[in-house]
Amino acid sequence: MRTAHPSRPESPVRVGEPLLELSNVAVGYGAIQALKGISLTVRRGEVVAMIGANGAGKTTTLKSIVRLLPLAGGTIRFEGRDLGALDTESVVRAGISLVPEGRAIFPNLTVRENLELGAYNHKNAKAMGETFEDVVGLFPRLGERMKQEAGTLSGGEQQMLAIGRAMMARPTLLLLDEPSLGIAPKLVRDIFDAIARIASEGTTVLLVEQNTRLALQYSSQAYVLRTGEIAKSGPSRELAADDEIRALYLGG
Repeated sequence: MRTAHPSRPESPVRVGEPLLELSNVAVGYGAIQALKGISLTVRRGEVVAMIGANGAGKTTTLKSIVRLLPLAGGTIRFEGRDLGALDTESVVRAGISLVPEGRAIFPNLTVRENLELGAYNHKNAKAMGETFEDVVGLFPRLGERMKQEAGTLSGGEQQMLAIGRAMMARPTLLLLDEPSLGIAPKLVRDIFDAIARIASEGTTVLLVEQNTRLALQYSSQAYVLRTGEIAKSGPSRELAADDEIRALYLGG
């Protein structure tokens, strides 16, 4: 997967350096404080998971990163740049793509048209064509259904399309919100294998996932959110062995 953003010059990838940094981020919905000053770091080359119960603030965190929600406090930095003053389109241009919960594909458009919409920031036709080939290589099912309306795809195929569309923007950082939600079990593993491949080929991933076992299996670091705060964090293997995490999220 060619992940370098076409509008920026190539530079050596320094695996392990901070890519995304949230510092004391607070977000509110009216009188409800959804995030209560959370801080987290996603390092270049990692797959980082956020886990926790419904309503813990995971989706709110992702939306705040791409500037779909205003901050009540704190800062968000990406590659050292403060995102606070940017709009969502500028965040995408900076190199962040979000695959939202529920996929949000365009059901009446074809698979090809959905993918092309993901590349609206491309200025280089050759780069767009190469990325298109990469996405089809990642998800061969999409290549077989290019002329099919997206709304007629299965849930798993729609998720593949949503991820493929996000990758058409050639992001440095991919945000995934509940990629296994509503997908047949036999396709969930395919989705996660694709996520692992995306990461292995250079795109950093921040993953929100209800299937805690899979999230910890496929990530290197993880954060546990509880009522808008970071309750625990650390290497995913250590959290998977933590008695409290096992009892709360892994069925003992």
